[in-house]
Amino acid sequence: MNEIKLQQWIDRNETVDDIIGLTPARALAATFNRQTEFFAQSQLPALWHWLYFLETAAQQDLAPDGHRQRGGFLPPIILPRRMWAGSQLQFHLPVNIGDPLTRSSTIHSIKEKTGRSGSLAFVKVQHEISRSGQLCITESQDIVYREAAKPGASLPAGEPADSVSDFQLQFQADSRLLFRYSALTFNAHRIHYDTPYVAGVEGYPGLIVHGPLLATMMLELLWQNLPEAQLSAFEFKALRPVFDNKACTIRATSPDSEGNVRLWVADHEGALCMQGQAIIRP
Repeated sequence: MNEIKLQQWIDRNETVDDIIGLTPARALAATFNRQTEFFAQSQLPALWHWLYFLETAAQQDLAPDGHRQRGGFLPPIILPRRMWAGSQLQFHLPVNIGDPLTRSSTIHSIKEKTGRSGSLAFVKVQHEISRSGQLCITESQDIVYREAAKPGASLPAGEPADSVSDFQLQFQADSRLLFRYSALTFNAHRIHYDTPYVAGVEGYPGLIVHGPLLATMMLELLWQNLPEAQLSAFEFKALRPVFDNKACTIRATSPDSEGNVRLWVADHEGALCMQGQAIIRP
């Protein structure tokens, strides 16, 4: 990769407007079997802003993997596999159904490294979501690009996850749920719905559960057990894929004296797949 050329993308900015519609929120609630009624001016749950500000690439502009072809706002990194590796968020003001919002996005950094799987590139994107000039959400999103799968390569052994928690939720995503979440986020990435592609091209043993979906389910676990809690911050990091039709366990601790909550996801083998940290307002 040409590092000098890629560095030209740093500080690139784009601004997108959207209105927080009622139907996407109701549809995600149905997908989660969530017994919540949403109406005009209902508060949007944390992370559900990912249903909005969607990239609407034309069909002719999609690459074979379902992502938009390289270039545009994100840098034209040639490594073929791309994933959302994590985010760090701060929640300043509530977002409500019906709100007209603006998202300003900036490429913050681009770093190239070499890991066990080969060449890697990390792109950090800073999002600021505001309503009438008032900042509602700040999010730093980490995107990682990787080399193509090597023939016969298998997933490395994962780190064992802690099996002791205060709250837990068994979660198993099948192809129907993955399709619904892909549709709600207008995500055409084929690793989430195309079994022959994910096995034959990407080299995975099954459809991959979206990282943002798992992160959202971690906060669903908090909502189920602490329904009145209001978050001031949340971050997560994806460590290992979770596959369809394999049960995973979502776990969380009770808030400590400063409102800190530790969250994590373990796969069906007990390996740590995602870890997170939330801060609840006093």
